[in-house]
Amino acid sequence: MMRLPARAALLLALSLTAPLCAPARAQSQIESREGIALQNQILEMRRDIQNLRDQIARGGGGGGSAPVRAPAPSGGGGSNEMIAQLLDRVANLEEQVRQLRGRTDELGNQVQRQGDDLNKQIGDLNFRMQAIEGTGGKSPPMPQSGPPPTTLGAIAPPAPIAPAAPPPGAPPAGKRTPELTLQEGNAALARRDYTTAEADAREVLAGGRASPRAYDAQFLLAQSLAGRKDYSQAAIAYDDSYTRARTGTHAPDALLGLANSLTAINERRAACDTLVKLRSEFPTVRPDLRDQIAAARNRAGCS
Repeated sequence: MMRLPARAALLLALSLTAPLCAPARAQSQIESREGIALQNQILEMRRDIQNLRDQIARGGGGGGSAPVRAPAPSGGGGSNEMIAQLLDRVANLEEQVRQLRGRTDELGNQVQRQGDDLNKQIGDLNFRMQAIEGTGGKSPPMPQSGPPPTTLGAIAPPAPIAPAAPPPGAPPAGKRTPELTLQEGNAALARRDYTTAEADAREVLAGGRASPRAYDAQFLLAQSLAGRKDYSQAAIAYDDSYTRARTGTHAPDALLGLANSLTAINERRAACDTLVKLRSEFPTVRPDLRDQIAAARNRAGCS
């Protein structure tokens, strides 16, 4: 089975999300430097206050004492006023430090959230690469920009399989059997009501893989998703349908649907590999599938 390398998926996710984290880190570093500068100013102001208090205690003199940055006051009232002003400045600086720490904590939380988002994107991308895989050869390169254009707007899903008639003695209306649910789901698919068809398929699948009609419901689900043009999920559903019974009734149709879905999401190499697998495992197919297989090869550009 072909698998897109996990390293490429990780590098893509990191390239998408790294620009989001860099500004937050740079801002955090700037604010850390501002916080250090404010702390240094506070320490310097406290030293000035202590020197001023020492000078006042010595009576405003003292030739051997360290010089005070602020001018020596002439009286006790002036000294008290100077001390009050210095204390106000210290209080203001401490308030700025508290605000800066709050902003730094907020930026730290933002970086943490971005890291969590990065890990989630990497996990989702790995899951998709593991789910949508071909059958051999090297993986095509990951697209570098937005979603690739799709050319399968006119592709119709494979013809629905005629449902089996409900058995005799079916339960009354209001309690649908899996057979009746599939019958109604295929009828909805035939009239292009893909939402109802998908819901009926999932209702049968909710009974578990051991349900006798789970195989038919899985194929109906894949057809419904392809009809809604949800080709990524349709590829997974078609692959599950084929894996449930590799020689089952729906196996050739499931491989054809998988190839068409891969082409729609621009996985053309994987689509061609799938068509090669279809031809090798089912050299004799129904006449109605031959033209569909040829058209699928042309859309995928298979050699």
